[in-house]
Amino acid sequence: MTMAFAIDEINHNSDFLPNVTLGYSLYDNCATLVIGFSAALSMASGQEEEFLLKGDCTGKQSVLGIVGDSFSTFSIATSDVIGLFRLPLVSYFATCSCLSNRQKFPSFFRTIPSDAFQVRAMIQILKHFGWRWAGLLVSDDDYGLHVARSFPLDLAEADGGCLAYTEVLPWGENQAELSRIVDVMKKSTARVIIVFAHQIHMIQLMSEVVTQDVTGLQWIASEAWTTATVMQTPKLMPYLGGTLGIAIRRGEIPGLREYLSKLQPNMLDDIYGSNLMRQFWERIFECKFAPTSAEWIEAGGALCTGHEDLQNIDTEFLDVSNLRPEYNIYKAVYALAHALDNLLRCEPGRGPFPGNSCATLNKLEPWQLMYYLEDVNFTTSFGDQVSFDENGDALPVYDVMNWMELEDGEVKVQNVGVVKKSVFNGEEMTLDEDEIYWNFLSKRPPVSVCSVSCPPGTRMAQKKGEPVCCFDCIPCSEGEISNTTDSTECSMCPEDFWSSPGRDQCVPKKTEFLSYHEPLGICLTTASLLGAFICAVVLGIFTYYRSTPLVRANNSEMSFLLLVSLKLCFLCSLLFIGRPRLWTCQLRHAAFGISFVLCVSCILVKTMVVLAVFKASKPGGGATLKWFGALQQRGTVFVLTSVQAVVCIVWLVSASPTPHKNMKYHNDKIVHECAIGSTIGFTVLLSYIGFLAFLSFMLAFLARNLPDNFNEAKLITFSMLIFCAVWVAFVPAYVNSPGKYADAVEVFAILASSFGLLVALFGPKCYIILLRPERNTKKTIMGRGITFKTLGDFVLGGIFPLHYNQEMPDLNSTYQPPPVKCNGFDPRAFRWALTMRLAVEEINRSKELLPNHTLGYKIFDSCAYPLTGQRAALAVLNGVTEKDHDICSGASPLLAIIGESGSAQSIVVSRILRPFRIPMISYFSSCACFTDRRKYPTFFRVIPNDDYQVKAIAQLLVHFNWTWIGLIRGDHEYGRFAVQGLLRELQGTNVCVAYTEMIPLLYNQKRALEIIQVMSSSGAKVVVVFSAEGEMTPFLKDYMAQNISGIQWIASEAWVTASVFSGSHYYPYLGGTIGFGIRKGHIPGLSDFLQTVTPYMYPSNPLVRELWEALYGCAPVPSSVVDLPLCSGEETLMAKHAAYMNTSSPRVAYNVYKAVHAVARSLHNLLLCQPGVGPFENSSCAQSNNIHPWQLQQYLQEVEFNIGGEEVNFDLKGDSVPYYDIINWQRSTSNIEFVLVGLFDGTKTAGQELDIQEDRIIWAGHQSKVPVSVCSDSCAPGSRKAVRRGEPVCCFDCVPCDSGKISNETDSVDCAECPEDFWSNPDRTACIPKEVEFLAYDTVGIVLTVISAVGACLTIIVLVVIFHHRYTPIVRMNNSELSFFILFALVLCFLCSLVFIGEPTNWSCMLRHTAFSITFSLCISCILGKTLVVLAAFTATRPGNNVMKWLGPNQQRAIIFTSTLVQVVICVAWLVDAPPYPSRNMEYERSKIILECSNGSSLAFWCVLGYIGLQACLCFLLAFLARKLPGNFNEAKFITFSMLIFCAVWLAFIPAYISSPGSYADAVESFAILASSFGLLLCLFVPKCYIILLKPEKNTKQHLISRDKN
Repeated sequence: MTMAFAIDEINHNSDFLPNVTLGYSLYDNCATLVIGFSAALSMASGQEEEFLLKGDCTGKQSVLGIVGDSFSTFSIATSDVIGLFRLPLVSYFATCSCLSNRQKFPSFFRTIPSDAFQVRAMIQILKHFGWRWAGLLVSDDDYGLHVARSFPLDLAEADGGCLAYTEVLPWGENQAELSRIVDVMKKSTARVIIVFAHQIHMIQLMSEVVTQDVTGLQWIASEAWTTATVMQTPKLMPYLGGTLGIAIRRGEIPGLREYLSKLQPNMLDDIYGSNLMRQFWERIFECKFAPTSAEWIEAGGALCTGHEDLQNIDTEFLDVSNLRPEYNIYKAVYALAHALDNLLRCEPGRGPFPGNSCATLNKLEPWQLMYYLEDVNFTTSFGDQVSFDENGDALPVYDVMNWMELEDGEVKVQNVGVVKKSVFNGEEMTLDEDEIYWNFLSKRPPVSVCSVSCPPGTRMAQKKGEPVCCFDCIPCSEGEISNTTDSTECSMCPEDFWSSPGRDQCVPKKTEFLSYHEPLGICLTTASLLGAFICAVVLGIFTYYRSTPLVRANNSEMSFLLLVSLKLCFLCSLLFIGRPRLWTCQLRHAAFGISFVLCVSCILVKTMVVLAVFKASKPGGGATLKWFGALQQRGTVFVLTSVQAVVCIVWLVSASPTPHKNMKYHNDKIVHECAIGSTIGFTVLLSYIGFLAFLSFMLAFLARNLPDNFNEAKLITFSMLIFCAVWVAFVPAYVNSPGKYADAVEVFAILASSFGLLVALFGPKCYIILLRPERNTKKTIMGRGITFKTLGDFVLGGIFPLHYNQEMPDLNSTYQPPPVKCNGFDPRAFRWALTMRLAVEEINRSKELLPNHTLGYKIFDSCAYPLTGQRAALAVLNGVTEKDHDICSGASPLLAIIGESGSAQSIVVSRILRPFRIPMISYFSSCACFTDRRKYPTFFRVIPNDDYQVKAIAQLLVHFNWTWIGLIRGDHEYGRFAVQGLLRELQGTNVCVAYTEMIPLLYNQKRALEIIQVMSSSGAKVVVVFSAEGEMTPFLKDYMAQNISGIQWIASEAWVTASVFSGSHYYPYLGGTIGFGIRKGHIPGLSDFLQTVTPYMYPSNPLVRELWEALYGCAPVPSSVVDLPLCSGEETLMAKHAAYMNTSSPRVAYNVYKAVHAVARSLHNLLLCQPGVGPFENSSCAQSNNIHPWQLQQYLQEVEFNIGGEEVNFDLKGDSVPYYDIINWQRSTSNIEFVLVGLFDGTKTAGQELDIQEDRIIWAGHQSKVPVSVCSDSCAPGSRKAVRRGEPVCCFDCVPCDSGKISNETDSVDCAECPEDFWSNPDRTACIPKEVEFLAYDTVGIVLTVISAVGACLTIIVLVVIFHHRYTPIVRMNNSELSFFILFALVLCFLCSLVFIGEPTNWSCMLRHTAFSITFSLCISCILGKTLVVLAAFTATRPGNNVMKWLGPNQQRAIIFTSTLVQVVICVAWLVDAPPYPSRNMEYERSKIILECSNGSSLAFWCVLGYIGLQACLCFLLAFLARKLPGNFNEAKFITFSMLIFCAVWLAFIPAYISSPGSYADAVESFAILASSFGLLLCLFVPKCYIILLKPEKNTKQHLISRDKN
């Protein structure tokens, strides 16, 4: 009617379309696509039947435009076809954005906005309220699905948020899908839901929402249901209250209500008599126009007169207050009219068509009208502008509606805003938020976000796999800020700025440099000034005492210059403190480099002068000093310092250091530092200092062992060591230190190295000058002491450990330390020294050895310590005092040295002798390290190499099966190499080391007690010790103080014969000790010679006095040094003094004796050399008056002689023939006796070297049984060793062998697998035949046999009973012949189970399943036949049914025979193709052999069971169908129940059979056969037997038939 009104209004407007009237045709599409589509085609073709409002519009002229359709889907279909005719179609309600596609819909226009704008309008609402997390529900049609596709894209493009979910609302009643959608809504965190759907969808959805009571949601409605009154009910307001929606623009049409109120029922009559107005009139007034049906009249229905007044009735038809679709129709009509008006106003020659022509009214085409329709632009009377864009869409405008619940419960849909698009302002939205009703307690807009906004100082980081709206708030990194909410990125601060703690603004960076105002700068400044002050004080002291010997002897001029340079070094460190300036940067390293080079140059010159003076003291070396006078020293210092100065100048000129702002170390700080300019310059500067320091260190190190008057070299060595250590540590510390700490590190290095030089070089001197002035004399500086010395033609040196302990001086570097004090006189070592004297005197008396020549000797004490051994070696080389230097003319008077005892001391001595090529023969140094001829080219020894000793000890440990031992060694090369060698020898054996401990070289009681604690707590009862008696003495005293016993000691040759431990008080702790001693020998006259050495014969010899004090505990002469009583003078040397008088079995002394004779023999051979056949250059010989030590070594290498029946010679490595005595410590009457219990001969073949007399050995604790020392006890047979994780292989657990494995040996590493037919016994020590298992006639077999027999007997009894009463009604009515067949089959079923019992054989395996399957098939076939007869009998009772003729007795027998025959055929095929056979199964239980029948073919086995199952199921189904037949056929119920039992049994059988091991599988199958057989017997025949035997009154035909009738 709105369209008709608009056309009528246009036709009455004389200024609009003058002389032209509009007509129209109205069609009802019945909300059906087919009808609407047909109407459009009719109008397009011109064949429509018109509904005329005015009579002048008659004719067949086709329409020029169409207003419609209301649905998007209809409009798509219609426009798709109408477009072919280029007929304009203006829709008033089709919103789908797809219709904006001009290529597909070229003639489509609309006055309602597109859904694309509606989507954007909704996105604006979402953005306005900050709703970034919403759900989308759409209808399942073009309208909804196009929105579902476009909404996410537009939302993302507008950055309006994200969709939590998108769901499609179904058409029709799909409750499950609606329930799922509502469940998604409930679970989602999105509180805002956008719905693009129709009213019908919302009605269905809200029904489910109300059911699940889903509240607290903010709905946003599309225009399709925003104004739908059907949902504006109080019931739905708790859920839909506050809904915001997009509604079509409301408009006002003046005069429309008056026009509608004047309508009459005959205004729209069509030629067919179908008057729309009459239908409307009848409905609105509830009447009928005549003629009408009689039923209507009879029912009292009213007749319409046509004069009823519309204004007297309350109808929404006249409500024009909310015109929305009507307003769009109004605009659509006017758009077509304006297009037509513009077309008619075209001036000829200026038209838009070909030839600038215009359209004419009589030949007007629709496409011409469409051309003008695209350019329409007018304004309605309501003020809305109407025009179409290039896609045919009108300028969009929507009202924003809000559902508000009034106080009286009514619902009001109010307008709260407008969303529109204008030509000039674009899209804009206006909202009156104060008017919006929110259905929440807060009365405020809800919050709907996936993640809360990120505050300033953070950035958004999207959660992986989730929409962009779901994010975490990540704090900005240091140096970055974000000052807005929800920032996606953090921005970097400018270079000189840094981020604030809140990361929301940039603040200026802090500045940093090494300042005078901070504690670090103050400390360094104080240390620098203090060092400079100390240098000044020391310089004053040296100036004041410049004439004293100590200052003069140490190059006073260089000392003064060195102190000045050190002062400069201290002061130059101040340049590194404070803000860097250009001049400080340039001066820093230049001043530091030059001052340090000056300092190190002075030290280098001092060292060179020391070496020059020493060399000048040698024969022919006097000219050396002329190159190191005062002038040359100054020149050297100047030249070396000038080189550094040149380096600094070149550096400053080429790439000078400059102040630099460094922002790399600390991002939040600006570090002011000096850029070095040239890395090469800085490196060259440091390297030059390092080169000079290293050169000084090397020279000082070479001079460190010079005599004491040159002792400054030691101080220089130490100072350079500190200097190098500081600057080596400086490099990585400097490189890795950031900012000001790099300067602090360099300052610290300058100060530390300066203090090191100052303290090391001048501290000892100042100590002597100020505190020990008595030492500041020439005599003290130059003097030393001596023990014995004898002159001769050829001089030998001897070094012996006459004392076994040392007292180290105080080394605090504040004064020059005194010499090491030797304590603990060793009588045994004194005997060794006297043995050398005896040997020399014996050789000098000999007429055959060295005739006309004499040997001299010089013997010194090494104090059993490397440092004092070094001092003794230098004393041997240089003489005692300065008057001895006259012997240094020509060749060295010292041809060889006999020494040293300890390997550590020998290493030091050998290294000292190496440059002089003086041979050295050791009598007691057994370290394997000496075999290295490159390191020790002049070393020989008459004691076996430790490689043999450790080999012997390893064999001893293996021999006595000691697999868990402890190792203790001394802190020297001897102990280290011996332990390494022993560990090497023990590889591949079963011996493990529980611990390895080291006795400190300088004895430390705390450390010793720690070692003793380890020994006492360890399970190792055997302890091997490689140590000298010097270290062992205090250690054993502490060991004995702890009262520990039970340790079996294994002693090395260094202390196994040490007489110092032979006292009886040692026996409880050391008794039973076993070890390898040096082979003993015989020295003629030694005992008599030793007895001549008394303090009364040698009164001035301090060593002899100490001997007496050690042996008798008295002082031979009064002394203030020792607090001992005076000796009586009647003391005599006796055998009880074994430490000194043990001459019956000398060992080490015998080695000394052999060593002296080796030198004498070599010298003798050298003197016998004939010129021309000598070993030297040009076959020359050595000069007898000028023999060089290296010449003697040539003969020493080749010497070979026999002494005391023993061959003495040396191999190429200087080693002698290896022999060891095996010694056991046993108790004697007064002390410990060293008993010989075996021998180790290194010349024998491998494995034959050791010869032990075990019956002579006494073990620790005075036991005769070999002690046990193992980590773990041996594993008995039946178990194996399992090494404990992280422990040695000797520590293991004994793990029992696994089943099927055995071990029949002790300590077996692995268990052996038993053969296939055998298994391990319970002890796992032997393999026994496996137990054979099958279903025998034991307990289970007997039970099954009895049950089988009972079942067969019961069946036979039932058969007899049935047979006896075969003529009774109950037997006859239940098919007696088949009953007999069933009973016969059941007897066979019970009996066939017996075949499964007993040992499987070929015939029993083949008979088992075939007999079982055929008998059961026969049984079930009979039951099946009975069931069929029952059903047939019932069917035959109906008239005209003769089915029983097909189920007579012959047919029944044929059915049974055929059904059974199929099973027989299957069994025959099975037996022919793959028959079952006996097999030995060892997989179920590995400890048993299970005799069972293999199926042969699993397929055949399951076919047999499957066929039986098929018959049973068929029988069950037929019986189930017949269960409710009349009572005389009631056997069907029993068949049903019996088949149910049968199927249940065999269904349970399958998993039980598969999972049952061994004989239990046969038992399960037998049980299944018996159970199912009993089930059939009881269900089918027990009720009959009960009636036959106990209730015979029921076994009558009358009773059975009457039951039927009942």
